Amino acid sequence: MIRAIYSVTSLLLGMGILLSGSGLLGTLLGLRASAEGFSDITIGLIMAAFYFGYIVGSQWCPPLITRIGHIRTFTALSAAAAVVSLLHGMVIDPWFWGLLRLIHGICMIGLYMVIESWLNEQINHRRGQVFAVYMMVSLGALGAGQFLIIIYGADQLGSFAMVAMLFCLGLIPLALTRVHQPVLASITKMPLLELFKISHVGAWGALSSGLITGSFWGLSAVYALDIGLSDSEVASFIASTIIGGALLQWPIGSLSDRYDRRLVLFWVCIGAAAFALLMFIMSGRGGLWLSPIAVIYGGLSFALYALSVAQTHDRMSEGNTMAATQGLLLLNGIGATLGPLLIGALMYGLGTTSFPILLAVFLLLLASYTRYRIGADPAVPAAERTEFVPITRTSIEVLEMDPRAESESESESESGTESDMKA
Repeated sequence: MIRAIYSVTSLLLGMGILLSGSGLLGTLLGLRASAEGFSDITIGLIMAAFYFGYIVGSQWCPPLITRIGHIRTFTALSAAAAVVSLLHGMVIDPWFWGLLRLIHGICMIGLYMVIESWLNEQINHRRGQVFAVYMMVSLGALGAGQFLIIIYGADQLGSFAMVAMLFCLGLIPLALTRVHQPVLASITKMPLLELFKISHVGAWGALSSGLITGSFWGLSAVYALDIGLSDSEVASFIASTIIGGALLQWPIGSLSDRYDRRLVLFWVCIGAAAFALLMFIMSGRGGLWLSPIAVIYGGLSFALYALSVAQTHDRMSEGNTMAATQGLLLLNGIGATLGPLLIGALMYGLGTTSFPILLAVFLLLLASYTRYRIGADPAVPAAERTEFVPITRTSIEVLEMDPRAESESESESESGTESDMKA
């Protein structure tokens, strides 16, 4: 395993630096937007533009990478992300910020595609372990980036310059790496309606988890600032959520491999809703009380998407899991786009402090639907379930690293060999 990780160290390091900058920028914008007096609904629109950029970029970036190559694409998108980061601090205008967030979302999904396709090219064995390390590096970098806001604060251009610097620094490990030009994964698309028919809970879970986590990423800093947390406490609060997301996915996944996944998803939703409500109750106690609550909330809410993917895979025929996961990624992106818009609008009417209550409401709606489907559909037998794999929303290229996809490819290869022998 150590040799496999060592072979992709520069790729992981470069991505880690980039994600620390991206994580810092997301929190920085929430804090600065609040300080500038932007309304909750305006901030929701700005944050939603980032996830809409994800959706747009997932269509635009593959042809770009194919046309000009991975190195040039990575360089161009990193430079664009650095410029966009600086422009946020130089021009304070909500409409302009919305445009910048859209561009930044396109850049980030393109950078994910380049890094993940490079990783796919470099690793042939121990994909599951490398995949797990990649997920840990991603979440760790996002969490670490939060604390950089303490250096300059949200009101200084220096914080935006630091984000730009990180996007430039992330270029260096990749520029010094000697790797072969990889090939982008080619995955057959599955109609979203078919996905809903195959796995009601999986499809709705992917959509809902996008709405819930997208809202948290976009609006949690606004909420934390409104209840009186300092910049450092806001950073600790959001980082605690990410840490929980990294720590609890494995034990939750282990439970879902042993019991009906829908039942686990139901109780995870109930637990996350309970801790969201506890967050609201303890909101006046300060960051010292909120951070432990955030760890548990993050661990539960971040597991929703991975559980939804596993539930869908359980009900898929062999050979279609990657197409299904691509559809789930799209649904998750749609949910992440709608979440800040919807919850931001509700916060505008109900008050910023209603944020955790609104999260709890949507979690309980997903729990209610899941409970209904448990009674309506039989459970997948334990022998037919796929293995749970912790996963977050990145790009379609990460599907190639998923050990479940590796098993699928091996099955297809074996089938092809048998057919050749018969012929």
